[in-house]
Amino acid sequence: MLKRLSITVILILCSVQPGFSQPMFQDPSPRITVSGSAEVKVIPDVVYLRLGVETRDVNLDPARRQNDDRIEDVLKFLRKKGVPDKNIKTDFMNVYPEFDYNVSRTKAVNYVARKSVEVKLTDLRKFEEIMSGVLEHGVNYVHGIDFRTSELRKHRDEARAMAAQAAKEKADAMAGALGVHRGKVISIDENSWYGWGGGSASWGSQGGMQYQNMVQNSMQSGRGGGESDEGSLSLGQISVTATVNASFAIE
Repeated sequence: MLKRLSITVILILCSVQPGFSQPMFQDPSPRITVSGSAEVKVIPDVVYLRLGVETRDVNLDPARRQNDDRIEDVLKFLRKKGVPDKNIKTDFMNVYPEFDYNVSRTKAVNYVARKSVEVKLTDLRKFEEIMSGVLEHGVNYVHGIDFRTSELRKHRDEARAMAAQAAKEKADAMAGALGVHRGKVISIDENSWYGWGGGSASWGSQGGMQYQNMVQNSMQSGRGGGESDEGSLSLGQISVTATVNASFAIE
């Protein structure tokens, strides 16, 4: 009985194996493959701030209490300036010991408490005032400043449509140059992206200088926006970009 079963299994495997050696089907029809890109410039109307507070003490509880007090002071300031609670959220908390490994690997020399919050500002006229205020009220790290648009979908659709039209026109031009006609679309895919990212939540450098560098980077990335009434900071423009890759049949 066992012998018959083994022979049957071997015969089944032999009958299936040739199927794996068959080459995958490839469509041999002639085609034109092109890509089209488009960029839409948008003045930002929303900014996201990622702010951090770090405190240190030789004892754990004072380090944690000082951090809580400074964060609470920052939140009171933001509420006073009209930032609603729904636009403020805590996104990082950490408390850990620091060791002087030249002296001891078991006894902490300091305790470090860290907490960061993300703030969404929809009134960009208050941007500089709020940034200065949070630094004065206890923030000692600026993790990120990210300018965005609240109508991203609208502008992304616009950029995508422009990119698709560019791909179609490129295919027509290539077909005309070769003396053929563009047929129906065979395949299409799209990629889109936008804006300038304000950086990750790094605790490597502190408040004022990092804030100045991020603002400078955002202004440089958005040059060409002209004058702004949002204070001395020129908001410039952010880019919403789309690329469409398409294949068309040749007729």
